[in-house]
Amino acid sequence: MTAADEGSIQRLSVQYPGGIAARYRWGGSGSAEAVFGISEAEGTLNDRGEMAAPRPDNACRAEIRIEGPVARWTVRLASPIYDEPDAVMIDTAGLLVVKYGFLAYALVARTGELAWSQSLSTPAIAVLASSRLEHVLLQSELETFAVRFDGSVAWRAAHSEVVVAAQLVAGRLDLTTYAGGHVYLDAQTGRAA
Repeated sequence: MTAADEGSIQRLSVQYPGGIAARYRWGGSGSAEAVFGISEAEGTLNDRGEMAAPRPDNACRAEIRIEGPVARWTVRLASPIYDEPDAVMIDTAGLLVVKYGFLAYALVARTGELAWSQSLSTPAIAVLASSRLEHVLLQSELETFAVRFDGSVAWRAAHSEVVVAAQLVAGRLDLTTYAGGHVYLDAQTGRAA
C-alpha cells in the first residue's frame, strides 16, 4: 500500500442510538488492500463482497466497523460502481440497514450477521427510515422499495425519471429528479402524495 493509495480512501465516523459507533472506510476499484490495510481484528469479521461481485477485490470496496456496549464487529462490502456507503439504524428491529452500490444489506446490530438483503436494478441513492414506519425505504435511481424489517417487500414504485436525491419529510417521500422536478410519495403506502 502506497501513500497515494491510502490518500484515496474515504472515511466517515457515525454515532447511532444505543451507544453504537460506526467507522466507515471505502475506495474505488481495486482498492481492497488500501481499504482493509488497517482493519481491526477484534470481534467478528464478515466479508459480503461476493454478494455484489464474483471477484470482489477487483471491485470498489467498503468496510464498516461497529462498536458498542454489546456490539463489536466488522463487515466488508463490494460494489461494481464507486459509491459512498450509507446506513440507518432501526433500533426497534435491531438492524443497521446499509446501501452500497446495487445492494442494501440489513445487518443485525449486535452481531453483524446478515438478516436480509435487497438487490436493486439501478444504483441505490438513499436508505431512509422513521419510527412511524414499519419498513425502511430504499431509493434507487429508478425505483423505490419499502422493505419490512423481516426483509419482505411492503410496496414498490417504479419511476419514469431518474431520481438523484430523496428525503423523508412529514410522512412523505420527496424525490428530486435529474431534471430538477419533484415526485412525492406517501411513505406508508407508496401512493402519489
